[in-house]
Formats: sequence, structure tokens, C-alpha cells
Amino acid sequence: MEIHHIGIAVEDLEQAARPYLGLGYALEASGTVESQGVEVWMLRSGGSRLELLKATRPDSAIARFIEKRGPGLHHIALATPNIQAELKRLAAEGTPLIDTTPRPGFGGHRVAFIHPKWSGGVLVELVEAHT
Repeated sequence: MEIHHIGIAVEDLEQAARPYLGLGYALEASGTVESQGVEVWMLRSGGSRLELLKATRPDSAIARFIEKRGPGLHHIALATPNIQAELKRLAAEGTPLIDTTPRPGFGGHRVAFIHPKWSGGVLVELVEAHT
């Protein structure tokens, strides 16, 4: 699998994007994922993507993350061409999954999360994407 993007929890999208834009990243896409309570800016430079995530409601996972830890690295996302098959394989291996079935993610992608205890404290997101 390849890295699809790195997710960063932020309080202010414009302010958080500024240093990356100065490094040559450009805004590739933006929007809201209502089901997850986040506004998203996807920044891209070459094959690298940074996903800036701002909470749109206080009960969202990003709002809780920022309240507990402050802004910063939230997750690493890995691209898979078949998320359902990957989830089935991981479940059979005993991987602690947050999502046993894919859910809608940003940009129309199907996504699923793996519990951080599996990966040494790092939240891992699987993204069904053809890279």
C-alpha cells in the first residue's frame, strides 16, 4: 500500500495551510464530510497529500481530538484498491478495527479506520483509491 495522505487536525484551515502553501503545496480540494463533522482542505504537492481537518461540531472526533491533544497529526491514510477485501483480511488476522465496514469519506472515497493500538499509537485510515 502507498500513503494516500496524512491527516492533520486543525483549528483554523487558512492559518494551518499557510506554511504548506509556502512550501509549494496547493489546495487540491475542499469540502465538508457532514457524517464525520469535519471541514476538509486537501493540499497536494506532487504525489504528496496533506488533509487538514477542522471540526464543524463539538461532538466530532476531530473536536474531541483537539480538546484532548491539541492540533496536530491525526492519522496516516493508506490507499487500497479494495477496502472490503482488506478489512476482511485484517479482521481474519485479529486486527482491531474501528470500522468493520467502509464508511463515506472525503472526496467520495470509501474509508475505514484501524485502532491505534494495532500500529503503535498511530491511527490508520484505509482509503479505497486507485493510485
